Amino acid sequence: MADSYHYGLGRRKSSTARARVTKGKGVITINDMPAEQYFDKNERLIWDINTPFEVLELSGKYDVSLRVNGGGLTGQVDACKLAISKALAEMNDDLRGTLKKAGLLKRDPREKERKKPGLKSARKKEQFSKR
Repeated sequence: MADSYHYGLGRRKSSTARARVTKGKGVITINDMPAEQYFDKNERLIWDINTPFEVLELSGKYDVSLRVNGGGLTGQVDACKLAISKALAEMNDDLRGTLKKAGLLKRDPREKERKKPGLKSARKKEQFSKR
């Protein structure tokens, strides 16, 4: 790849996303597929991935190549959003403040809680029986 790119890594739940941002026409590819095809034309998920560009008013100016693995679609979208935001912040330090105010540079630390012994799931208990 001759073009220079900026790299960002994002994680959410059990998903990991690695983003490469280059100057271009606004094309987003995820695991060598167009974003619309990868997210099965789900408008909300596609809109969610474009949030960093909309906040910075840079829509259609950069191409993004993403490598995503692990987790479900929602976790993957949040990981992608964080990865893109980190790559844009690395590209231009002046954009960092805007992204930070929008809350796009914060990793969501919530993970799945483990199942405890004697319970049905992490917190759900057996129904109490008086007799």
